[in-house]
Amino acid sequence: MKKLVIIGCGGIGTYHLEHFMKYDDVQLAGFCDIIPERAESFAKQAGGKAYADYRKMYDEIQPDMVFICIPPTQHGEIELETIRRGIHMFVEKPIALDLSLARRIRDAAAAAGTITASGFQCRYSNLVEPTRQFIGEHEIVFVECARIGGIPETPWWVKRATSGGQIVEQTIHQFDIIRYMFGEPDTVFTMGTKGFVTGVEGYDTEDLTVTAVRFKSGALASISTGCYASGGAAFDSKITFGARDARLDHYILNKVNIYSGKKEEAVDESGLVIKGDGTLSGSDKDSVRNITEEGDAGFLCDRTFVDAVLSGDSSKIRSPYADALRTLAFTLACNQSMDTGLPVKVEG
Repeated sequence: MKKLVIIGCGGIGTYHLEHFMKYDDVQLAGFCDIIPERAESFAKQAGGKAYADYRKMYDEIQPDMVFICIPPTQHGEIELETIRRGIHMFVEKPIALDLSLARRIRDAAAAAGTITASGFQCRYSNLVEPTRQFIGEHEIVFVECARIGGIPETPWWVKRATSGGQIVEQTIHQFDIIRYMFGEPDTVFTMGTKGFVTGVEGYDTEDLTVTAVRFKSGALASISTGCYASGGAAFDSKITFGARDARLDHYILNKVNIYSGKKEEAVDESGLVIKGDGTLSGSDKDSVRNITEEGDAGFLCDRTFVDAVLSGDSSKIRSPYADALRTLAFTLACNQSMDTGLPVKVEG
């Protein structure tokens, strides 16, 4: 039986452990965290052994696969050591805060033949296929995206130097799913603002950012993200893919609404057709198709990686490390644009 270990036993580690507890074809052999009590808690739940040093865990257990669930600034040596030992790895997003480091890890994994995956579970949602179908059947001109929420209760999150900011640490899911379903970005221009979030110790990241994107297809996007909200009513967070005569609203891991209808001319109270200004609006007569999320995309994401290690076939992994790096480049380009005040080409 293949042996699985976890490095990082915090919130995201708990998320994965809940999935692993349902498996009966892998051994949950070891758990590592710099806070020993966390690793010990995992071991009590799942069996296996707790560690504070991942190298010692590797030495003693010699695992086949590892889930690396650590803060953004801690990536690097752990992955490179994992690759050197021939252990297949699932790396939580963001996979790094430095592109050059991520490239080193990517190239080392490729040279070693390491099976890799990253934590973009939204790619495994049943909402992806109808969205891709819509995009395939319509020429998308404009993409509008918003993710507005609050501040996670994680000490390192409130500083951009340790989290990357909301774009890189949270809204990377939206950036990724847009890339995955629609296409590669060419250029970004991002503005940020501060001063709306107060009273949070150590907080220094942007409260709200707005990014203009030009895709290689020529289409444009507006991607906004904020952590100023105190309630769900603050904003309707979704991704809209807009074509000439239809649109799709994609609510990540929730639902998809597809709107389509015939172009109708407006009529005033006298019954005369109003022409001339090009104004169009949605109509109650428009066709609306609703699709809801089914299953657990996160479970499927984890299961796909584990199955790849068990079988030796990684073809069904939807977000290998090398592709996650491209999403990281997309988000880091936004930070660079904010810092320089200039448009930035996204590195391919």
